[in-house]
Amino acid sequence: MSATAKDHPRFHLESELAHPVRFSIVAALAPVESIAFGELRDELQVSDSVLSKQITELEGAGFVKAAKGFVGKRPRTTLSLTKDGLRRWRDHLANLRAIAGPPAE
Repeated sequence: MSATAKDHPRFHLESELAHPVRFSIVAALAPVESIAFGELRDELQVSDSVLSKQITELEGAGFVKAAKGFVGKRPRTTLSLTKDGLRRWRDHLANLRAIAGPPAE
């Protein structure tokens, strides 16, 4: 074996995305510009507290940004991926694909 151990794609996976809810959050945010907290909560079928905790983790890791504002008099939190978060998501997926190999026929 000529390759070093660090060449395997698993060494390049984002550890923050190992949690299924965090993975699902980033997957849901990747194709959209932004999404409201409540809409994402409903889409992922998680509680407010679970979503809030996982978003805080992703914000700390630089994947997600949250914008707080109001719609009329009601508070609204909107979530989106950072540019770096989107790049890291795409790299993570590429490494998963490299590990899994081509689809079985």
